[in-house]
Amino acid sequence: MFADDFTTTQDGEFPDQWSLISGQAVVNKVADRSAFLLTDGNYARVSPRVKNKSYLGPIYTVEYDTYTSPDGGYAPSLFFESQGGPEGSVQVGEGGAEFGNGASGDAGVKLNARLPDALGTYRSRWHHVAVAVKNNQMKVYVDQFRVLTVPDMKATYGSIELVGIGDQKTPLIYSNVRVAAGGGMNMLGQKFTDAKIVTHGINFDVDKATLRPESMGTLNQIKRVLTDNPDLKFEIDGHTDNSGTTAHNIILSQHRADAVKEQLVTMGIDASRLTTRGFGDTKPMTTNDTPDGKANNRRVEFVRVTG
Repeated sequence: MFADDFTTTQDGEFPDQWSLISGQAVVNKVADRSAFLLTDGNYARVSPRVKNKSYLGPIYTVEYDTYTSPDGGYAPSLFFESQGGPEGSVQVGEGGAEFGNGASGDAGVKLNARLPDALGTYRSRWHHVAVAVKNNQMKVYVDQFRVLTVPDMKATYGSIELVGIGDQKTPLIYSNVRVAAGGGMNMLGQKFTDAKIVTHGINFDVDKATLRPESMGTLNQIKRVLTDNPDLKFEIDGHTDNSGTTAHNIILSQHRADAVKEQLVTMGIDASRLTTRGFGDTKPMTTNDTPDGKANNRRVEFVRVTG
């Protein structure tokens, strides 16, 4: 439904895919990555420019990468807006994860949890946050860990905002924001019968086949699918957008597919269950004329192999 990695916005500018509701925000490089910084406001609020004002359905995922500066600061928040109902929020930072909404009395929900010790030092590192909602149940993931479950949000939401208290020294930092329909984060715990899994959460360094740490959340889910379905075999297909030449992109996507296979093998998956192919930009899912389109086309697919 929406995607922005901020690479098409010049440093120092406000991205044209977003609306500024309050405060100030700007795109700049953070740890070698294009990022959206909320730099001023209590609260600073920005929202995606989506034509349908109520675009979240009953099943969806919201994902983003976030970075906490060495000086700390407030935790970034994801606000959920409803049509006439209470606002909900997910806040994830080094202090933990929390969900709450503005309802009062028995109708309200407020749940929180600490982050696992295995995450290690939280500051000065990129982390991947994924929020999966299915019929008013919410699950919140940080990197490869599920950190919070909300069995019943007691509210239905239609849109999101990025929100928080930021300043020039300790801004709120977001990158790789994606809103998608469907329950991609809920594919565990059931027999796999689909033809393929299309993932956008496996990320690489720019123009390289080096996996980024935030990819481990998606890779751990793929591992679980393979573990729970011992007869399952996948062809790992790498796809790029149309940046660069077709010949270069085919080679790059092949190397990326090989890197994914290598990582899964190191996680205990038998190499004989995995093959790889690189398609480059030859099989786009949508147009490459917009940032959303480019983001959708950069993907790794796991295609079921039969016979």
